[in-house]
Amino acid sequence: MKILNKKFKGLILIKNKSFKDNRGYFREIIRENKINKRFPFQVMSFSKKNVLRGIHIQNNKSQGKFITVIKGKIFDVAVDLRFKSKTFGKHFSCILSHDDSSSIYIPPGFGHGFQALSDENYVVYSCTHYRDKFSEKSVNPNDVSLKIKWPLKKKILSEKDKNAMTIKEYKEILKKTRKW
Repeated sequence: MKILNKKFKGLILIKNKSFKDNRGYFREIIRENKINKRFPFQVMSFSKKNVLRGIHIQNNKSQGKFITVIKGKIFDVAVDLRFKSKTFGKHFSCILSHDDSSSIYIPPGFGHGFQALSDENYVVYSCTHYRDKFSEKSVNPNDVSLKIKWPLKKKILSEKDKNAMTIKEYKEILKKTRKW
């Protein structure tokens, strides 16, 4: 496991070890001792090509997320939504796929989303906290102020994501609640 740090505090891009032979491969996905995080809650999603999920965050018990693609290829995005952060509203993006053995750890306070690039995409999320549906928020992934260049023009979004708030509206919520 090789850890590659990025300009966003706490965000880690990880190149996992993969052991290949004529039968296929065996891959390390996560080593808690390397990133000093516990992941009591794990979920998986399946997305067809062009599906865009996110940008999602929990305000209470904000989750750190370790993202791994077990089949397919995604354009993964983390948006810094920590109110007092120097990089608030900025994003980091990368391609994750089952072929490249990469994963990403997104720390609490970041929103997360992705666009599915392959016909079939299975994504595993290992989270530092359980889901709290009452504190879930969504920032519109098409908010132009985020300056995210989604690779596929066609986007399949949920109604929740189509109608999500702008980053400016989210910042107003943070000001009122004094989060981050």
